[in-house]
Amino acid sequence: MTITQNKLPQVRKVVTAIPGPKSTEALKRRTEATSGGLGMAIPVVIQRAHDAILEDIDGNLIIDLGSGIGVTNVGNSASRVVENVIAQVQNFTHTCFTVAPYMGYIEVCEALNRLTPGTHAKKSLLVNSGAEAVENAVKIARHYTKRPAIVVFEHSYHGRTNLTMALTAKNMPYKEGFGPFATEIYRMPMPYPYRWVGDKATITEDALEMVTHKIEKEIGAHNVAAILIEPIQGEGGFIVPPKGFLPGLSEYSSKNGIVFIADEVQTGFARTGHLFAVEEESVVPDIMITAKGIAGGLPLAAVTGRAEIMDSSHASGLGGTFGGNPIACAAALGAIATIEEEKLVERSRHIGEILGSSLRAMAAKYPVIGEVRGRGAMQAIELVVPGTTEPNGAAMASVIAHCQKNGVLVLSAGTYGNVIRFLPPVVITDELLKDALSVLEEGIAAIA
Repeated sequence: MTITQNKLPQVRKVVTAIPGPKSTEALKRRTEATSGGLGMAIPVVIQRAHDAILEDIDGNLIIDLGSGIGVTNVGNSASRVVENVIAQVQNFTHTCFTVAPYMGYIEVCEALNRLTPGTHAKKSLLVNSGAEAVENAVKIARHYTKRPAIVVFEHSYHGRTNLTMALTAKNMPYKEGFGPFATEIYRMPMPYPYRWVGDKATITEDALEMVTHKIEKEIGAHNVAAILIEPIQGEGGFIVPPKGFLPGLSEYSSKNGIVFIADEVQTGFARTGHLFAVEEESVVPDIMITAKGIAGGLPLAAVTGRAEIMDSSHASGLGGTFGGNPIACAAALGAIATIEEEKLVERSRHIGEILGSSLRAMAAKYPVIGEVRGRGAMQAIELVVPGTTEPNGAAMASVIAHCQKNGVLVLSAGTYGNVIRFLPPVVITDELLKDALSVLEEGIAAIA
């Protein structure tokens, strides 16, 4: 079908203070109506969004460098996503796949089985969120191996449910006061190159030796069901493990009958200059977890793995009422088609070149930037007290406030609360990205 969309101009335009009067009034209602436990990255209320522009109810056009935390990779209200969703809503909205199956669920699973790394036979399971996908991956790995232990890493983030809070490293704000948590979770050292205290020339070998030694001595490899890791850590601060670390973990897992799980919730779907981040080092996980960018803004997540692992659970051991909802599946098929037909993997690499070169140029001028890191359209700067590696959370807050005031949405991250991360829609224009980066530099220069 063909629809006419009321698209927004891809320009930044600030017409009121941010927040404007209408957003200010609406946010009073938010305070009265919604849980105080909900955070807020920018104090505006959005009425429309298209590609990389958000329009608030005061008419401000804001450059989106967050993509709803890495969700709208194909742009907000991407045409193929919108068309598929409208067509599906007109056909039916729900049957529950485990009650009366439908083709959309099957077609998404076929696409995931085709697109994820590895030529082996694969099968997939669809659920609603990244956290739910992580929980199911752990369930499946434990059932398949008949082992209890799950190995995770420092600085990791895997979700906000009870199990995924246990898997997540950072206490505040994710875990504080919400325990007790699930057991048989073991946290390993994460090679964080910028803050590594050992010899950086041998960081990969030293980190692998440290991790495998702890597994052998403190858990027993024969008790480990899965090693779970983000190929680039998201909420932890876009920490990129050193070359060879992921392949080393994968090889160790294979030798010891451990299921190697890649959490690609934030790194997947053309975000890092590859369709999936593990492709950078040709790593083939036993299970891959995807969500966020999979469906162009609708709630969907997936567990994709080796067929023998995915088939190890008993019938009806997996499932859920809304998992793989037909509307979300239609959106996912539209998002996947957009990525492939518009060559968004290549576009992500191009965005990475603009982002990386601009951020590195700023780092050379402003010593408050301790490190630039990331890949493709997933990059970050870590802010420090100049001349040290001491985290500079105040600088981060000041720069983010400057960006917001001037119509650019950026997100914070990092274990130490001092990282600004950049997750623009992969369809963002060069001109819009460069405009956003100029605002960012103004904010950095103001504190430098």
